Formats: sequence, structure tokens, C-alpha cells
Amino acid sequence: MGTSGVRGAIILDKPVQTTILFIGFVVLVAALIQTRDLSAPMALALALGVILAPLSDRLERYGLSTAGASLTSLALTLLLMGGLLLVFQPIVMALVEAAPKVLRDVQALIDSVRGIARGLSHLSQEVSSAVAVAGPAVAETTAPAAEATEVPIPTLADALMLAPAVAAQVMTFTGTLFFFLLGRQEIYDYAARNLSAPDQRAVTARRLRSAEATVSRYFLTITLVNAMVGLATFGMLAVIGLPNAALWGVLAFVLNYVVYLGPLSVAVALLFSGVAVFDGIMALLPGAAFVTINVVEGQFLTPAFVGRQSALNPLLVFLAILFGIWVWGPIGGIVAIPLILWLRVLANGEAPAPQAAKPVAAAQG
Repeated sequence: MGTSGVRGAIILDKPVQTTILFIGFVVLVAALIQTRDLSAPMALALALGVILAPLSDRLERYGLSTAGASLTSLALTLLLMGGLLLVFQPIVMALVEAAPKVLRDVQALIDSVRGIARGLSHLSQEVSSAVAVAGPAVAETTAPAAEATEVPIPTLADALMLAPAVAAQVMTFTGTLFFFLLGRQEIYDYAARNLSAPDQRAVTARRLRSAEATVSRYFLTITLVNAMVGLATFGMLAVIGLPNAALWGVLAFVLNYVVYLGPLSVAVALLFSGVAVFDGIMALLPGAAFVTINVVEGQFLTPAFVGRQSALNPLLVFLAILFGIWVWGPIGGIVAIPLILWLRVLANGEAPAPQAAKPVAAAQG
């Protein structure tokens, strides 16, 4: 019923094809989740490989071999990632050390709210005679405030237990990135030969290279915008007097690549740090300053660089980021937009205009 014979071939009806595709998609997602420790670093490596492709091509034009250019691009990437880890370490340690003070401040706020609630409860008991009878019993059964629990801090033993898994992920990332850069032209040619009709192979190959150029251009443009956000964050926090203002600027620069959730994470962390360092209304200034910078970036700075026209629906972008995080964790949030840009070019057959490179110009604020 669901197939028909045409010259010996089996052609499935449209509902059957849709069902098979849906089942295949569900199986693929389940496999990606189950193999997250391997598939996530592979996805990040492939996204970075597409971004670094122009650099490798330029190094080859300067006289390096394909292997030499790929190895150089890999080395620069690993050095940059290692440097970022070293830069973020003081911020993480400062937040961990400030945790007791923040917990005390939060506990004091909770106690104040409970005091107000108890006052309102006593007032209601005096007004309502029915409640007044049960009031003492209720007051006696009120549980005391829970004691603040200590924040568990990872130990050296915990780090040693995680070392093999981290090493495996680093090796997966390194190997995937190097071999993709080394053989991406062969990969594109193979895909064009096997995923398209003979008369469409040249078109498919051009689409693959156009998608690569689009993702790379998007990354370079957003890198410039994020660098401005990082510099502005550093300047504002330095004026406010928050310690490690330069490191916070670097953190804002990096996390701004993760649309929506990255800036939100920085704002929450700055609120946490502000409570730890300052008292009173000053505790809100670091987070408020960053939110202001991000709003200006989303409304004015990004549109000036990438345009206001959008080729991708912001809802699609948001759902893609949520889906990526669900499947691959934080790495999924990083690779979501490059992936949908890459797929868009392959589907439409032409690269979007430069202004379409960042479909969430206002949303990143």
C-alpha cells in the first residue's frame, strides 16, 4: 500500500517517507545525547573547522602545505582556548571565595522577608477571630529557619577522577579539528558526488564552500562586535570599582557568542559578584551596567555592523540554541547558530547577505 513499483525501484508514499524521516531524526537525537561526551567535542571541532578554513587557505597560499596549515590552525586554536581557561580561573576562584558572603546576604534578605510575612500573619490573626484561635498553634509549629549549607568545593580527588574523561574529550576535539582541516576539500567532493545527481555535483560543491564562507564571515563579524562589548564592559566595571574588571571584560567577550543565554549568564554572575563586593544599591551596579551595554549592543552596535534585515527567524534561533544545549550542553549553544547558517546556505543554494549573518541582532541584547 505504501510503495509502488517503477522500473524495479521502490518509491515510498509521502506519509511513509515523513514517518521514516521522523523516526530517523528521533534515533539520531537519542544517539547524540547518549554519546554526548564524544559527539559534543566533535560538533565543536567541526564548527571551528569551518570557521578556521579561510585561515588555513591563507596559510597555504603563504607556502605552507595542507598538513602544515592545518597543524598551525590547530595549534593557534589550542593556545587560545588554553589562554582563556587561564584567564577565567581568577574569576571562578573569586566567585567561589565570595560564596559565603553572598549566602549570608541572601539569608539576611530571606530572614527580612520572613519577618515581614510573620508581621502580616499576626495582623491577619488579630483581624480575623477565627484565625486568632488557631494562631498560637500555627505559630508553635512554625519551623525555624534552615541553616545555610556549605557550598561544596571540588577537591583534587574530584579533578583526578574527571581527568580521563576530559582528556578523551580533548583528544576527540583535537583529532576531529585537525583531520577536518586536513581533508575538508575531499570531504566536500565526496559529499557532492554521493549526495546529489551527476548534473548537480558542481552546484552542491559550490554550496558547501559558500556555506563555509558564510559561517566564517559571521564569526569574524560577531567577533568584532563582541570585542567592543568586552572593552565596554571592562571600562564600565573599572569605573565602578569591581575587582578583575579586565577579566570580566574577557568573559563578556567570550560568552556573548552564545546568543540570549551567554549575556544572561554574565549578568547573573555580575549580580553575584556585586553582592559579594559591594553593599546596598552599589551591589546592583555591575549587573545593571552590563545589561545597559548589552542593550546598546543589540539595538545599535550589532545592527550597524550586520544590518537590521534578518534572514533567520529569531524564534528559530532561540529554539535551535535550546535544542543544542539540550543535546550537547553549553557546546550546543555555541554551535547552534553556525549550524543553522550552514544548513540555510545548503538549502537555499546561495549565501545570505552580510546582514543576515547574525539573525539575532537585537536579541543578543
